[in-house]
Amino acid sequence: MGPNTSQCENIDELMCDFSRFYILTILYEGPAHGYRIISRFKKQVKKEVSPSLVYPFLQQLEEKGLVTHTVKPVGEKERKIFELTMAGRELCTDLFKRFAKLVSIAIEPSLYVCAHCGCKVYEGGYREVVDGKETAFCCVHCAESYKQAKKAAKVLNARHNST
Repeated sequence: MGPNTSQCENIDELMCDFSRFYILTILYEGPAHGYRIISRFKKQVKKEVSPSLVYPFLQQLEEKGLVTHTVKPVGEKERKIFELTMAGRELCTDLFKRFAKLVSIAIEPSLYVCAHCGCKVYEGGYREVVDGKETAFCCVHCAESYKQAKKAAKVLNARHNST
């Protein structure tokens, strides 16, 4: 077994952990049956998740008291609707806090800071050339305030320098 085989197994394991984490986020959003979890996963992650991962994981969560299920009839069939317990919700909240730091590190390079108010902007925002330099703002209003503040500063400097 070469180093590449071991590396692939580690990546597969990592992806399984990510899939489990994402299954928890789906349950955090509200109760769901297995097929709904699988279809939401595919829609949001743009990747298939195997039922052989989903159902045993749900069973493990239930055995640990993190999930409960109720059986609901759907036509001729019955569906198990899984829902996080309070302990399961607390686990998710703890995991979200841990991953929030990773997410902030991941998106930091994509953020820019508004030149006027200092807020961080991920998407959208407003850019304008001010004094020959493209400047980033969160909105048009901050751009206007920034330009007014620069004009006022120039006037004060001119008055100060002329005395």
